[in-house]
Amino acid sequence: MSVTVEIPVYKVLDVITLNPKITGLIIVDMQNDFAHPNGKLFVPEARSIVPNIKKLLDKARASNVTVIYTQDCHMKDDPEFKIWGEHAVEGTWGFMIVDELKPEEDEIIVRKLRYDAFYGTPLDHILKVKGIKDLIIVGTVANICVLHTAGSAALRMYRVIIPVDGIAALTDFDKHATLRQVDFLYKGVIVRSVNGIRFM
Repeated sequence: MSVTVEIPVYKVLDVITLNPKITGLIIVDMQNDFAHPNGKLFVPEARSIVPNIKKLLDKARASNVTVIYTQDCHMKDDPEFKIWGEHAVEGTWGFMIVDELKPEEDEIIVRKLRYDAFYGTPLDHILKVKGIKDLIIVGTVANICVLHTAGSAALRMYRVIIPVDGIAALTDFDKHATLRQVDFLYKGVIVRSVNGIRFM
C-alpha cells in the first residue's frame, strides 16, 4: 500500500556550540555491510555521508571530544537474521568499520546486539564515567539504529544532537520521520549540517 503523508514541521538549527568536555560523538554502525557498495545490507546514502562524518570526526578529535563507535555484532545463528538476512557477523569483513572512519587506538568501540546501542552494552556506564551530557549521533540507518539509540539516550536524560547530513536512511520519509521524532518526542537538537556543530 502506498500513501502520501505530510511530515509535521520540526525545528532545525544552523549552528550549535558545544562544550567538548561533556560531549560525546557516537558513530552508529558505519560498517562495511551497511556503508560499502559490496556490503550485504548496503544503504546507498550511507556512502555519501562518510565525508561529512569524517569532517565532524576530525573536529571532534581536535577538540578532545569523546568518540564512540557502535558496531553491529551478530553470531552466525542470530535470530535477527530472520528479519534482515545474515549481516555483520563478528570477525567478518562486513562487520568491520569502513576504512575512511577507522577508529584510533584510544577511541571506544561498543559492540551492540540489537538496534539500540544501550541494550545489553556498557554504553551508559562509559558515558557517565566520562561525564558526558550531550551526545552527537551520526551514522546509519536513521530510523533503525540511529533512532533507537537516540531514543534510549534521551530516556536516560542525555541531550541528543543530530546533524541532518550525518545520518543515512533508505528513504526520505524514514529520514524525516526520524528527525521529527528526535525533535518532537525526545526534545533533541537537529542541526542542518555537520559544519554547524562547533566546540567551544
